Amino acid sequence: MIAIIDYDAGNLKSVEKALAHIGEESVITGDFQTIRSADKVILPGVGSFGDAMAMLKRKELDKVIREVTEKGTPFLGICLGLQLLFESSEESPGVEGLGILPGKILRIPDREGLKIPHIGWNSLDLVNDGRLFRGLGPEPYVYFVHSYYLHAEEPEIVKASASYGVQIHASVEKGNIFACQFHPEKSGTTGIQILKNFCAL
Repeated sequence: MIAIIDYDAGNLKSVEKALAHIGEESVITGDFQTIRSADKVILPGVGSFGDAMAMLKRKELDKVIREVTEKGTPFLGICLGLQLLFESSEESPGVEGLGILPGKILRIPDREGLKIPHIGWNSLDLVNDGRLFRGLGPEPYVYFVHSYYLHAEEPEIVKASASYGVQIHASVEKGNIFACQFHPEKSGTTGIQILKNFCAL
């Protein structure tokens, strides 16, 4: 069973629906024991970094996230869920992220001809043999919605990058921890394959 962490950050139902589509049982929950006993855990989310961290701390979900990631449960952060795994974000100066992975979230720089937020389909440049991308071609297309992007400190954890005026670290993997800036649940057959790969871990 897959636990989808509920911290009032939106976009949970679309992840649940995508998992149901591939025959995976999931539950949207903020219950510690359910999250602890899950086979896999997903942290989705849309919204602001600071608000999301405040909500996780208020519900003490930051503690259970650290617990399950430390004990080796396969864990997937999606969009804001990826950003929260890192140390800080320019969106919310002074707010500490979960700090489970080293790196910072930066604002996509303004450039002529580029709209921010970055909304739409982009190809990925796959590197470092990411397990989420098995069975996909070399430049899969996925769907993004974001104004801030990851710059990971450890280049070896980056498994996919995308270009949008700047090099975006679009997916990372370190041990049992996986994360995507894009939305696999909204990325058609490519996204379904990514979710299948996560569920098969």
